[in-house]
Amino acid sequence: MIQTRLTRTLGLEHPVILAPMAGVAGGALAAAVSRAGGLGLIGGGYCDGGWIADQFAAAGNEQVGCGFITWRLAGSPELLEAVLARKPRAVFLSFGEVEPFAAQVKAAGVPLICQVQTLAAAEAALEAGADVIVAQGGEAGGHGAQRATLTLVPEVSDMLAARAPGTPLVAAGGIADGRGLAAALMLGADGILLGTRLWASAEALVPEGQVAAGLKATGDQTLRTRAVDVVRDLPWPAPYDIRVLGNSFTDRWHDDLEGLRKAAPTEGPRWQKAFAAGDAAVGNPVVGEGIGLIRDRLPAEDIIKALVGEARALLDGGWQR
Repeated sequence: MIQTRLTRTLGLEHPVILAPMAGVAGGALAAAVSRAGGLGLIGGGYCDGGWIADQFAAAGNEQVGCGFITWRLAGSPELLEAVLARKPRAVFLSFGEVEPFAAQVKAAGVPLICQVQTLAAAEAALEAGADVIVAQGGEAGGHGAQRATLTLVPEVSDMLAARAPGTPLVAAGGIADGRGLAAALMLGADGILLGTRLWASAEALVPEGQVAAGLKATGDQTLRTRAVDVVRDLPWPAPYDIRVLGNSFTDRWHDDLEGLRKAAPTEGPRWQKAFAAGDAAVGNPVVGEGIGLIRDRLPAEDIIKALVGEARALLDGGWQR
């Protein structure tokens, strides 16, 4: 076991939080992570109330939380009330202003986790009363910004040490094995947010074709782009873009967003159909640079057990060459 401020604050066995990946982190995966001793979060990002309710049902009696994209939640604020009524283990907010949602979460007595991509955003999250702050580097899969995990995490750690030394810090971005967890702890984090590694878990809601493509890929084959949001007609605000596995779609459209907007009536349905079917040649798998460290699809419990065991061995001196 690795005990930190994060495990003590949230009552966890392991300092591992499931990234609330929209449409991927469903109830079965969230429940599996919680059973394994981490914190499972349902990926409620795009605020589909019916889907969120179904995934809480799929989690059964396991204690799980839920994550939201805050700019999207602003259009459906009633969904936060519905989730808070379920007494979730935690609520995770990212990608936009955290108020008034932070105050609602705090008033409900539910732990508030805020993900940030800059030092300024970390300071704002602290002011809003975040119980846990996640510093996300640009290596992460899905949406994010430009700062690198290696420098953002210690910078936020130093800020917290000076202003709120009891607040746990979680590292996100490019972490896919025990080496990443051990490194995150050395950088000043109290745990990790695990996305891409659990994207390739048995319980993740990812088509087999996408996973198969990911298991053959390297981090070099990922890229940050806006083309995937344009083709889905998702108005993501600056500075956020998305990291995905590159393919023929991004080869054609990454540098031609205006052309893609004109072609959207044809390209949109084609991309969506391919994505749903697991056709990774057209529908881009949403993964981070850590994909190059993953070569198998395992149950979440096995992933977490192996990752924590490797990190423990490294922290005990196994890092020496």
